[in-house]
Amino acid sequence: MRPHGVDSKKLMPESIFRFAEALRRLLHAADPEAFEALWVAEGLEDLGWDALGRAWRADAGGWERALDEADGLLLRLLDRLPVLAASAEPAAVHVRTFRDPELERLQHATAAALVAQRYGVAGLRTVVADEAAPLARRYFAFLALAERHPPSEWPLFARYLTPGAHHAFLGAAAEAARFYPEADAAARLVELFDAVRDDLQLRSFLSPRILESLYVLADPSTLPFFRTLLTAGFTDPDPEQCEVTRALVMVRRLTGKVEPNSKYADPEAPGVVETLAQAEDLFARRSGTLRPVTVI
Repeated sequence: MRPHGVDSKKLMPESIFRFAEALRRLLHAADPEAFEALWVAEGLEDLGWDALGRAWRADAGGWERALDEADGLLLRLLDRLPVLAASAEPAAVHVRTFRDPELERLQHATAAALVAQRYGVAGLRTVVADEAAPLARRYFAFLALAERHPPSEWPLFARYLTPGAHHAFLGAAAEAARFYPEADAAARLVELFDAVRDDLQLRSFLSPRILESLYVLADPSTLPFFRTLLTAGFTDPDPEQCEVTRALVMVRRLTGKVEPNSKYADPEAPGVVETLAQAEDLFARRSGTLRPVTVI
């Protein structure tokens, strides 16, 4: 959601104002074809999520007015879209099916960012606790809390580190755990991984988030867990999705050695060391970035 090494305070005004201006142009689209052409030309999804990812953070600055404007434009678009895309033409069906739900998610995320700007952590906690609020609104408030990760909020995140929690909140809590090295975060993440190990769908969703947080925490007590993954973990060409690669990186970090594993027959081969170094560089660059999930 934010480029590594870039000052979010400098980029926030440009991205949020560009987002609001793109929404204003969409509001004046004459038909579904024009709406879709503008959406693609503006790269609206990437622009919006980049702006909001910055706005959720505590160091975003005072951009309440810009967020309020974007929120109002999104509400007006959501009111107009049923009329604009009412026909059975393919372009209208496409806008109803794909763009309308995305605008709704963006509106909930913008509203959460506005709460963060106006009321801070206390306001976000109020939204999360409001069971009458839309699920997406509560989730984005929870994600904004994770982005801010105030020291006092660990009990809230820990409460959601259970397989029975909604997957979106569970994923955000697993990612937020990386910011709490003084708590029992590493042990709780290992327990969570073990609890979902046999649920392949939930494991595929949670594993990269759990292992990424454990990478950041770098707790020596997790070495036995990672050694188990060397032979029992899943493999994947994508290092971020590969449990064995993540385990190899962590074991090498904690011991200085590339240990026997199920992915590489010769763990001492030069190519293996180079591959792991590249993977570790990737993990380090992504370690501060939280990933939103789609909540309908």
